[in-house]
Amino acid sequence: MSRTGFSSQSAAASRILCAQFTLPLLARLAAASQCSVGTSSTSLNMTTPAQSPTRKKKPRRVNVRRPDVMTLVQGEVERHYRSSVVERIRESGGIYTVGTTTIRLAKQFGFCYGVERAIDLAYASRRVFPDSRIFLIGEIIHNQEVNHQLDRMNIRSLAWQELTDDYDQLTPDDVVIVPAFGAPTEFMDKIEERGCQVVDTTCGDVMSVWRRVRTYAKEGFTSIIHGKAGHEETRATASRALGDDGNGHYIVILNPAECDLVCDFIRHSGDPKAFMERFQNACSPGFDPNAHLKRIGVANQTTMLKSETEELQRRLQQAIVDRDGPEAAADHFRVFDTICGATQERQDALFDMLNRPMDLLLVVGGYNSSNTSHLVEIGQEHLPSFFIRNADCLRSLEEIVHFDLDRKEEVPAYTKKLAGEGPIVVGITAGASCPNNLIEATILKVLELRGEEIPADLLKAAEHNGIA
Repeated sequence: MSRTGFSSQSAAASRILCAQFTLPLLARLAAASQCSVGTSSTSLNMTTPAQSPTRKKKPRRVNVRRPDVMTLVQGEVERHYRSSVVERIRESGGIYTVGTTTIRLAKQFGFCYGVERAIDLAYASRRVFPDSRIFLIGEIIHNQEVNHQLDRMNIRSLAWQELTDDYDQLTPDDVVIVPAFGAPTEFMDKIEERGCQVVDTTCGDVMSVWRRVRTYAKEGFTSIIHGKAGHEETRATASRALGDDGNGHYIVILNPAECDLVCDFIRHSGDPKAFMERFQNACSPGFDPNAHLKRIGVANQTTMLKSETEELQRRLQQAIVDRDGPEAAADHFRVFDTICGATQERQDALFDMLNRPMDLLLVVGGYNSSNTSHLVEIGQEHLPSFFIRNADCLRSLEEIVHFDLDRKEEVPAYTKKLAGEGPIVVGITAGASCPNNLIEATILKVLELRGEEIPADLLKAAEHNGIA
């Protein structure tokens, strides 16, 4: 395993990519960074008057993965997020028993390659540009601890919901980090207009979806995007679904119920006004269901529940077949699997873990993390499951503060599962944006609350990580 839980295959791929893309650019990158540091502003005040560019500049994309920088970054990231305790439990098959308490870890959880890459690039940006103003569009990933750490490094967050006046204050000396989710085209255009240096951490799986929806637009297909309309990734994908000429169309559907509304309109048409009232905040400008549901292509937010995405694909295809017949439907329907591998692996690992006896499940991660919330949904179908930010949510043996997906807020819950004197099995998993140090703290808190004597070797590992 790599420093934060990657497979050796992913780590090897990372090394190959680094060798292929960073070494040839080393000289130019060093020169660029020296020039930037020498002329940059040290102020982080967003109200500092900007120098208006005399002409529109192309985005200056910067590859900060210099070998000398990444060696330092690796050490920093390991200190902040690595867990010797988690590594030790994984080496023992993902099961660890102390007294009457057994901890069972999913086979796959925590940071994925795309998330680790985004964090690496953010840390590297501060190393390469130590004196520059560095900004981040929204959050680098959906994890509070990671984003707070970047804030402590003076990497300031810009609004991601809409373009604000802060974007007009950016200067060519500033560095802007694009998060792992990507950013809508209008945000990228604004950054280009301001002439900023850009460090793009967009996940490769997300960019694969962008290529697909651009193709749909070019071929005259409307993109049906399975996702959350207000999610950063979906907003970025929807902007690409407009196509290079801006004439493409899309509609975002969240769940089977919304899918059925679209399918009913495909089959039977209906009241376009009522339809648009239902999807007014989830479709492209000028969307006309009578015209723009003739030919459709399905894509999705990469972190959605795989089984649900596949079911929506099936329903939409059947609706086209019912309306146009099997032969014509082949020319009127496109589909492409755009669920990311890491999301699928974590969902599959949880399904596998649920085949074994457990008393309760703790899912650790950011409350705004889509892939983590889907793990909670899976768990809730089988046993008591609690969505927690970190170990502090475990208040006592009886009280767990967790995020209620239906109420969309953090609430206290009371359970006697942890308080029993007999043997107990606690399952733990996490989404792709949760660092292993948060998993470690959760494990230790469970053992502490249960009154178990933590073995010396585990305690030593925790002390090494600065937790115990």
